[in-house]
Amino acid sequence: MASSRQSLVGRSLWDVRLGKYNPLSRILYFDDFDEGMNGWCELVGNHTGDLDQIRPIAKDFRPPQLSSCTFFDIGTHGSVDGTYSLKLATRPLRNHLAIAIKRMTYAARGLVQFETYVTFKSELIPLGERALQSEDGPRWDGNVAPSARHFGEFTFSNDICVGETGPRCHGVVRYRNADPAGNLVQKWVYPTSVEPTTKMDRLGLVASDTRPDFFAVSPADWREIPGGRQPLCFNETASKVNWHYVRWLFDLESLRTLEFQCNDLCMDMRDVAVPTHDEEYRGIPNLLNLYVAVRTHVNVRNFLYLDSALVSVDW
Repeated sequence: MASSRQSLVGRSLWDVRLGKYNPLSRILYFDDFDEGMNGWCELVGNHTGDLDQIRPIAKDFRPPQLSSCTFFDIGTHGSVDGTYSLKLATRPLRNHLAIAIKRMTYAARGLVQFETYVTFKSELIPLGERALQSEDGPRWDGNVAPSARHFGEFTFSNDICVGETGPRCHGVVRYRNADPAGNLVQKWVYPTSVEPTTKMDRLGLVASDTRPDFFAVSPADWREIPGGRQPLCFNETASKVNWHYVRWLFDLESLRTLEFQCNDLCMDMRDVAVPTHDEEYRGIPNLLNLYVAVRTHVNVRNFLYLDSALVSVDW
């Protein structure tokens, strides 16, 4: 008994925090946002020093922030096992997108697994009692939060380039909570077209001014992941948060997502093709960028919080 107690006492706080994850054989990095930003920053469009060269769609993704997840009614939530999480916040503008990215390269082509705990919210907009009787639904019954319909979607993506000239691809998985009309969708989806780049824009291959979605050529280029319907816990008030476990397994050899898991739902994505760019891309060999995003469909701010992030590999 004594030796067992000593063993538990000897475990570091680092070990305890890793205990909520299931990493592969080697940990590439573990980002505890109680310790700072850990290299996560705003995604900014390409330019040569003149910021007016940035594509309109990529000019205003907003930088991530460290947040104690504080709300006006209950005070501070904190994170899963600390105080600070990484927060992404949109502007209160329809289709506005906020993106945070971590830029890395890979040492070998093998499995990469990204794990995190996330929670999401729309900004709470107080409604008077008369406003709670909507034309398309019953009066608020004290259970389902009306603000749940104000949250659009959040997205996980990577940016991978193999060799000096490619191929280049973006694996993308998105949780679509609601559509622009405010109808709950609650499904995981993936794109069937590539993520348009600055090079594609300058070659005239994609319309940058009118395209409403950064991650696909067209809003029609999204499909539901087989078995991907999953109502997530929004809770009964927009100032209450519940954390969700996410695990994303990607293969750099086949350039495919193998599995995507959220809580108890694990989706097999081996047969889901990841679109590959036709153009050559120089200057980014061995690229292994990961990014997360949140997007609002209405004129209400949307928020995404990451408690921490762990990326592990098998090389």
